Amino acid sequence: MDHALATPGLQVINRPETLRTVAHPTEPNDPSGIALFDLDGTLLAWDCQVLFCHRVLRREPWRLFYLPIFLAVLPACKVLGAGGMKRVFLSYLWRMNPDELASHARAFAHELSFFPEVVEKLEAHRRAGDLLVLASASPEFYVREIGRRLGFDLILGTPVETEPRMALFPDLENHKGAAKVTRLQALLPERFENGVLRRSHGYTDSTADLPMLKICEQATLVNPSAELTAIGREQGWTILRPARPWRSKFGRLWRTAALVTGLGRNPGRLGKA
Repeated sequence: MDHALATPGLQVINRPETLRTVAHPTEPNDPSGIALFDLDGTLLAWDCQVLFCHRVLRREPWRLFYLPIFLAVLPACKVLGAGGMKRVFLSYLWRMNPDELASHARAFAHELSFFPEVVEKLEAHRRAGDLLVLASASPEFYVREIGRRLGFDLILGTPVETEPRMALFPDLENHKGAAKVTRLQALLPERFENGVLRRSHGYTDSTADLPMLKICEQATLVNPSAELTAIGREQGWTILRPARPWRSKFGRLWRTAALVTGLGRNPGRLGKA
């Protein structure tokens, strides 16, 4: 079943040509709660962008041409912003057609390893009958497949224009920070009361998601930074620290370098404890 379309009373329409997801809640008095989950760093240790890049480069090494382009533009990251840099990073997918992209995305979703502690929280919300929402800044073309694997009811990522083939710097709408809140307000207006989602619990690892946590009644932080830990303690939020596949900053750095260059069979240690 397509879990993006599985929630009673919620009609979700994904149209690549409009880069929009439209929902029409028909049960505003639904007594269930809402669980909002970030993806990268929250449900799993890595940024999925580098994991997906590694998967593609291992199978199509010629696409490594993107790296000099990305490195050349890197000094301008503050000017381009997160959305602009995401467009440049996605240049490794240049001219890939939608069918190829979808095939990679489906396989990728089933290769990932998730934090057991966070998946346990997800399953507890499912048993409680809560609406499960995956809200990620990663590209929606694979976030959708990951959400389906995990059984989310509503799946939101960064919409990327993939038709008729991927452009060198594809158009996208960066689904990060306050953009997540704006989209949730548009999709689930009846769930909000005085600016807060009723009976909601948010999960994230990042200060970028503070706008999302502000609309939640409860929050759980996953491996938060020192800054976010301090905020969480002040707010009385739950903190989880599941084990990650690196032991030091250097270990994380070299594994990331291997991922973005397509080196090694499994530098992300997917499927390993």
